[in-house]
Amino acid sequence: MSTPITTIAAPHPSPVSRLIDFGSGSVSSRSRSKFLFIRTFNSSPFHKRSFSGTNVSVNHPTAVQQESSTNWPALAPDASSIASSIKYHAEFSPSFSPGQLDLPKAFLATAQSVRDALISNWNATYERYERLDVKQAYYLSMEFLQGRALLNAIGNLELTGAYAEALTKLGHNLENVASQEPDAALGNGGLGRLASCFLDSMATLDYPAWGYGLRYKYGLFKQLITKDGQEEVAENWLEMSSPWEIVRNDVSYPVKFYGKVVCDADGKRHWIGGEDVTAVAHDVPIPGYKTKTTNNLRLWSTKAPTNDFDLSAFNAGEHMQAYEALANAEKICYVLYPGDDSEEGKVLRLKQQYTLCSASLQDIIARFEIRSGSNINWGQFADKVAVQMNDTHPTLCIPELMRILMDVKGLSWNDAWTITKRTVAYTNHTVLPEALEKWSLDLMQKLLPRHVEIIETIDEQLINEIVSEYGKEDTEMLEKKLKEMRVLENVDLPEQFAHLIVKPREIAVAISLQELEESSEESESAEEKDESEDESTDEEKVMAEPPPKPPKMVRMANLCVVGGHAVNGVAEIHSEIVKDEVFNSFYKLWPNKFQNKTNGVTPRRWIRFCNPALSKIITEWTGSEDWVLNTERLGELKKFADNKGLQNQWRSAKRENKMKVVSFLKEKTGYTVSPDAMFDIQVKRIHEYKRQLLNILGIVYRYKKMKESSVEERKNMYAPRVCIFGGKAFATYVQAKRIVKFITDVGITVNHDPEIGDLLKVIFVPDYNVSVAELLIPASELSQHISTAGMEASGTSNMKFAMNGCVQIGTLDGANVEIREEVGEDNFFLFGARAEDIAGLRQERAEGKFIADPRFEEVKEFVRSGVFGGNNYDELLGSLEGNEGYGRGDYFLVGKDFPSYIECQEEVDKAYRDQQRWTRMSIMNTAGSYKFSSDRTIHEYARDIWNIQPVRVE
Repeated sequence: MSTPITTIAAPHPSPVSRLIDFGSGSVSSRSRSKFLFIRTFNSSPFHKRSFSGTNVSVNHPTAVQQESSTNWPALAPDASSIASSIKYHAEFSPSFSPGQLDLPKAFLATAQSVRDALISNWNATYERYERLDVKQAYYLSMEFLQGRALLNAIGNLELTGAYAEALTKLGHNLENVASQEPDAALGNGGLGRLASCFLDSMATLDYPAWGYGLRYKYGLFKQLITKDGQEEVAENWLEMSSPWEIVRNDVSYPVKFYGKVVCDADGKRHWIGGEDVTAVAHDVPIPGYKTKTTNNLRLWSTKAPTNDFDLSAFNAGEHMQAYEALANAEKICYVLYPGDDSEEGKVLRLKQQYTLCSASLQDIIARFEIRSGSNINWGQFADKVAVQMNDTHPTLCIPELMRILMDVKGLSWNDAWTITKRTVAYTNHTVLPEALEKWSLDLMQKLLPRHVEIIETIDEQLINEIVSEYGKEDTEMLEKKLKEMRVLENVDLPEQFAHLIVKPREIAVAISLQELEESSEESESAEEKDESEDESTDEEKVMAEPPPKPPKMVRMANLCVVGGHAVNGVAEIHSEIVKDEVFNSFYKLWPNKFQNKTNGVTPRRWIRFCNPALSKIITEWTGSEDWVLNTERLGELKKFADNKGLQNQWRSAKRENKMKVVSFLKEKTGYTVSPDAMFDIQVKRIHEYKRQLLNILGIVYRYKKMKESSVEERKNMYAPRVCIFGGKAFATYVQAKRIVKFITDVGITVNHDPEIGDLLKVIFVPDYNVSVAELLIPASELSQHISTAGMEASGTSNMKFAMNGCVQIGTLDGANVEIREEVGEDNFFLFGARAEDIAGLRQERAEGKFIADPRFEEVKEFVRSGVFGGNNYDELLGSLEGNEGYGRGDYFLVGKDFPSYIECQEEVDKAYRDQQRWTRMSIMNTAGSYKFSSDRTIHEYARDIWNIQPVRVE
């Protein structure tokens, strides 16, 4: 029987809203009438609730009391009801002209139909959190790499079959309709993908938690691969609007830049003047799997008030000047990670970070005040709010929360500082020194003058604590600790501490011109030196210029450690490096702050939905679908790893996925590849430490040896391979873009070599994103995670590959260490130097003691021979040569690990030729991946850092 259609009359003449009732059982007319309403609120005084929905707007001052007991029973609508809903949205929620239901129109109508279901649960979730006044976690991240939402949403709602049938009734295929959705361009790599996995797990596990980010109009960039390598153009994901987001024009907050700080007669500080923009909320529902809990991802866009448009200037023909204030406001959320080589680029990045922090915290505080009613107790703020900073980008949460609590809410410094430290926590994602953010103090002083005052006071308190801990006797040690731990770098000590460290007097040294000229020559005899000194005159004496003073900087990572109550790494080896090296002095001072939270990925998107063929097999052999929520059940596959029936099914599923990729590669690159070849994949952000260069040089060496072999020798020595690369190089990262160009050059040569044929193909997939990953990862057979040991914090793609039965080759870096432990050493191809040896190997290189393997020299000479075209690779290969210096000395140890790498690849070939052994290894990877579910990670965050409890929405 079809589910009834509910009709809601609009308050003014307009088309009626025909909506699916996603409830079941006995539902009162009153509760049914608000199923599609969305709760929102304004930043102005809170005395009412506002609900808004399709063609409906209702303000109800007693909404919470009236609705607190509403039940939200569930019933999945049938295909006929869904088809009616899709037809309704195609007609009455149009983004296209009336006419045929073509694919783009079908996608938007289908997504809007799904959103109806999400909104019902979304409202119920928000209402329950508010009524129970639970502690809530807020996850702040500059990136949320969501991917497509349609299949994930209907999968979590358990409506995949019903929607597939409904679309068939309407003449469409669900997969084709879903392919019309662009990936949301809100992230770039692992940081954003992790954040999105966490949102999925938070909702699935019923944790009260929201995400906060920025709504980038043009994303990072869309990557084109041309004859010149990578080119960048703007993303167009919002060109046809997003059916998932709801703009909250009544939820907006002022964000200030520049200006000055003044002090009133009572000593209270005020930040006045400057430039004001408005941050506007856009909400995206995040549904959990097999639960009604639907959490929120709130994204901020920026604009200027309409009255900032200078109409007089516009009418005078000064159009750019008229629009300047509006353009300056809107561009804050144009692009993710705008280039920061220029001063303007740096200003824009800092504006982005502050906008995220300020708007989000104002929103969080407003929600706390609403729930507190008329009796606000700020001492309870940290008992109701947990703020997680995903990397250092949201660091300004710390001084911004202090500013609001002191300057706006009137709290004392001590009370505000106690609240801040109890509320905020920090996740570190890198051990690379250049990635531990630092901002120019002068720039921050201009842009955020009040925050600099607060940061200076935090720095002063930290100095006092360091002095108290280490005493004043050992000045050398004290100076070392202060230099390492202070928030402010290259800044003189505050006056009250200046006497602790005695600076050496600056002495001007007189040097003769002749001595300067002869400084680069060989030493002369003592007699010749004396003669030169005697002959020099006063006029020839010049004063040596003192070295330039290093810039004054704000160290954001140090501020995170000082201002937060918890600091966590994202893999066991990474967390140890954080404690032993990156923040060792802080760890010794506050050991209880430091934790490990090994990353995870959601098994819903990364097995259940993207790999239905494998999911069906897992369900059959484990006896149920429980593994989707309890990934420990994957471990049961181990006992069947040698079963011939399972192995045959496993290989069949893998081939089915490979056939999809064959078609995809043909469409995107024009290359035809064989599904019988091993699919060898490295997809991740292009960076020297991730060592795509090692991979492609290994391929070049393989190609050279193939060319030197007979046809029979090639067949016996090498398993056929399709080597697939994907990932974006930052637009300003020249060396990374050289690597992309080199990979594509190698591909052009190898792929057109008739002697090699299907034995080796090299493919660079353009514009790698989540949707591409959902195709490639299920089809992968070997994946490469080959970063220099000790440099990858964790990685998450390695977890996705393991879940999908992909065997890995890698170093003992990041989560590779734990993956190898779980899947078994025999099911992981290990090579390369260990993390604890890296510093010594670099020192050895600097001292000129490193001797390159002849095979490494051979492959470089082969590249330089011109076999891959007339391009000059000197700059690229030069980074692997010399002993030290910028861009030299092989900092990432490609040459050191090259022999071990190619020998390990020989073992890969040998294993792949034994398909029974390889399939067993594949099964063991899936079976051992159970630990790497983001559900496990989120449980740990909730228990150990956020102190929040699940809240089930009934």
